Amino acid sequence: MPTTTTRPFRFGVQANGAPSGRDWLDFARRCESLGYSTLTMPDHFGDQFAPVPALAAAAAATTTLRVGAMVFGNDYRHPAVLAKELATMDVLSDGRVEIGIGAGWMLTDYEQLGIAYDRPGVRVDRFVEAVKIIKSCMAGTAFSFSGQHYRITDYAATPLPVQPGGPPLVIGGGGNRVLRIAAEQADIVGVNASLHAGAIGPEALATMTAPVVDTRVDLVRDAAGARFADIELSVRTFMVNVTEDRDATRDAIGSMVGMDAATIAASPFALIGNPAQLIEDLLARRERWGFSYIVVGQNDIDVLAPVVAELAGR
Repeated sequence: MPTTTTRPFRFGVQANGAPSGRDWLDFARRCESLGYSTLTMPDHFGDQFAPVPALAAAAAATTTLRVGAMVFGNDYRHPAVLAKELATMDVLSDGRVEIGIGAGWMLTDYEQLGIAYDRPGVRVDRFVEAVKIIKSCMAGTAFSFSGQHYRITDYAATPLPVQPGGPPLVIGGGGNRVLRIAAEQADIVGVNASLHAGAIGPEALATMTAPVVDTRVDLVRDAAGARFADIELSVRTFMVNVTEDRDATRDAIGSMVGMDAATIAASPFALIGNPAQLIEDLLARRERWGFSYIVVGQNDIDVLAPVVAELAGR
């Protein structure tokens, strides 16, 4: 079912880091020059830069590029501390921050750092409290909060962000409960595959099909109610290949990941074809699902530049 509001396209880049600080800043400036809207980072403890300082540096090196994590793991930092860091980044970047936050999911992060890996329900309960705290921190008035996991007493967060009410909130999910929370709380909703323990395997791939995405977008629409028209829908594409022979490429990728070519062709998590074909695919997906915010990996920015040039802002 198409959405009631057609939003203009914008494109984001999900990146882990670079060989050096200079390379990182050059990369951020290149994303900006190619027309990408946003530079985002994951929040894990493997081979990547720490997102807060890296994103702050990227914002300082650019003038229009927005920055944010996709997404900060709530269990890794106190929400009031994160809110202060992000509000400061918003001030320093003159209002170019997006707040992506999730409940935390990658098991290896927890195991390596000795963080308790609570069952999903507990992690999501804690995440819901954290979202309330972050929103309250961005409001500019003193507040108190008493929950199962956090307690705040007469706290007025400073500095205030430049963006009124705070930077837009990004929540992505592959499960029904988190998608409902996103629909009720977020400005930007990412419809994700279901990921468990940090791997994209057969179970996750089964949730990347068009029929599954249909049900998830319908869930967001139903849970959001009247505010659905104000939500920006996002998708992170994992399978990207710019090629003149997309049939053969789909077959090859399908053989590697265990999906048939027709399923890959219909999936919004894949972009395979030449630029004209990809433009056609993205327009069709926006019509079907409402996806207007497309996020790609850092190795794909140059090959997708013609698509970004044609569709960004359209």
